[in-house]
Amino acid sequence: MSSKRSVAQQTAKVSESSKIPLDLNSARGVKTWRDAVEWLKIRRIEDIECITPDLAGVPRGKMMPTSKFTSNTSLALPSAIYRHTISGEYPDETGQFRYDSRDSDIKLVPDLSTLSIVPWETDPTAQVICDIVGSQGEQISYTPRNVLKRVVELYRKRGWRAVVAPEIEFYLVAQNDDPDYPLRPPKGRSGRSILGGQGYSIAGINEFDELIDDIYHFSEKQGLEIDTLIHEEGPAQLEINLRHGDPIELADQVFLFKRTIREAALKHGIYATFMAKPMQGQPGSAMHIHQSVVEIATGRNIFSNPDGSPSKEFFAFVGGMQHYVPRTLSMMAPYVNSYRRLTPDMAAPVNTAWGYDNRTTAFRIPVSDPAARRIENRLPSSDANPYLALAASLGCGYLGIVENLEPTPPTEDTANEGEIDLPRGLLEAVSLLESAPSLADVFSAEFIAIYAGVKRGEFETFMQVISPWEREFLLLNV
Repeated sequence: MSSKRSVAQQTAKVSESSKIPLDLNSARGVKTWRDAVEWLKIRRIEDIECITPDLAGVPRGKMMPTSKFTSNTSLALPSAIYRHTISGEYPDETGQFRYDSRDSDIKLVPDLSTLSIVPWETDPTAQVICDIVGSQGEQISYTPRNVLKRVVELYRKRGWRAVVAPEIEFYLVAQNDDPDYPLRPPKGRSGRSILGGQGYSIAGINEFDELIDDIYHFSEKQGLEIDTLIHEEGPAQLEINLRHGDPIELADQVFLFKRTIREAALKHGIYATFMAKPMQGQPGSAMHIHQSVVEIATGRNIFSNPDGSPSKEFFAFVGGMQHYVPRTLSMMAPYVNSYRRLTPDMAAPVNTAWGYDNRTTAFRIPVSDPAARRIENRLPSSDANPYLALAASLGCGYLGIVENLEPTPPTEDTANEGEIDLPRGLLEAVSLLESAPSLADVFSAEFIAIYAGVKRGEFETFMQVISPWEREFLLLNV
């Protein structure tokens, strides 16, 4: 890979050459609307995309000229965008799922701390992530960013701050416009399709050197920080690790990284996919979440006692994960395809066990010093909405602490050889989400009702599709 200049180096060069005020040199974010006007003017931005994640994590919103964005324009969307499935359909009302009888407007409120350029656009374009409020400015509980903010606020009220570090796996695949044909790996710079079994292979990364250069370049332009990038076990399967930080900021980064990686891949004539299980017989793609909790007042990691030993909060957090993660799995494994990854002998946990540096467990405790003690949740898949996956994982740990839940003993050996402790499919997972009253307190009853209704709708759409397996084994045998 070619050498990359750091964001700090780029900032220093711009500051020295143009004498722009330092706070306007930032690749990402401004503090005030006045700063936003100057930031956009300096970069000669013509258009701006006001985006927000829907339930699937798909960017929704509006594009407009910069002059309109900075003129106090009210931006509205129909509330129905949070009630349609990944295939764009509107499911029947079931359970507590109901439609707004008026399909009222909801408003986009730009979060200026997320302002950045869109580096793959030919015309100078910027983007900003927006929060959602009601038409009168009231809080909306069911949007993904607001669900995560609600969980973060629960921690804040107890004097805590959650810290997370996501790891996102994804596949590069050859372009395929016919969904009836299986996906296949793309050709690298050698002219040959890369094979599996390339875990941590530098040669595997170098097969896509120019694409990876573009990922780094696009990321730097947006102020997104990549910690490390590796080749995973699957053919052309990569993993990007992000630096630890605030849950909302990291969810924003994953939201933008997914878009960035897809755009970089398209530039090179291939697809990047975050499907949990894109290719039969190959490992699935996960979004592992490292998480810890610190005191706001002191910065102390509450998972460690003063003598360096694990604290009671640490064990209770693990207990909460074990008890509640199966009930929130639909937020971490949101599609029928997600459960194809969670199968025995496919390098993904199918248990609720925990252990020290044990990758066969759902909840792994990496080797670290006491100040960095953390819990890795290895269950979420990369197809999950990052806001909802983080909210679910942190919400489970929070409930464990406040309910003082006790974990099982840590697992010393392989944990994937016993019974499967998780829901085996989407409908079962959705039912578990609806059945736990404590989760409604954490995420809001309105969110759970809408989310469950949409997921049931997606399952019914999936059931209308006849699979190759059915044609292969049922056509002439039954």
